[in-house]
Amino acid sequence: MKKFFATLWFAIGLLGFVHAVQAAPDNYTINPGDVLQITVWKEDGLDREALVLPDGSLQFPLVGNISAVGKTVPELQEILRTKLATLISDVSVSVSVKAPLGHVVDVIGQVNKPGELVLSHRTTVMQALSIAGGLTPYASRGNIIILRREGESEISIPFPYNDVSQGESLDRNIILVPGDVIVVPNASLF
Repeated sequence: MKKFFATLWFAIGLLGFVHAVQAAPDNYTINPGDVLQITVWKEDGLDREALVLPDGSLQFPLVGNISAVGKTVPELQEILRTKLATLISDVSVSVSVKAPLGHVVDVIGQVNKPGELVLSHRTTVMQALSIAGGLTPYASRGNIIILRREGESEISIPFPYNDVSQGESLDRNIILVPGDVIVVPNASLF
């Protein structure tokens, strides 16, 4: 019986964690790949999940194709409300991010949990490294870089881990954008 309750509490805690990871704040910027839950009050036929397409648009009944990428949840909610108000009197629209699958960054190299991170809020390099389990003892702390795509080219942004971890150069602890790759090289390579 103890095992049953322990498992039950673990499951309840895990569900709370999953919900907390997926809940996006109002200032979350919508990205291609995100799954949105759109609800129109008293219009059950219009309640649905919507996928933000790779071109940044989404399809919604009565509205058609609208651009969602780069907008916050309240901004998109207002756009939908305004467009639907011409067809439905006293319309109320609710938009939430069901799965922020478009806000993905990768952490590779000498971290304890390398891989893809799905972020539901604005995240700095240090926060992403923390989510990735921190650096291994073999990490080259002075040679960490962020690879970022800008248009057709890719840039490399050096990250001064030692300075930032000591409270210096905090302006270099940049906010990550979808598609960023944090590279933590092996110290023996340098």
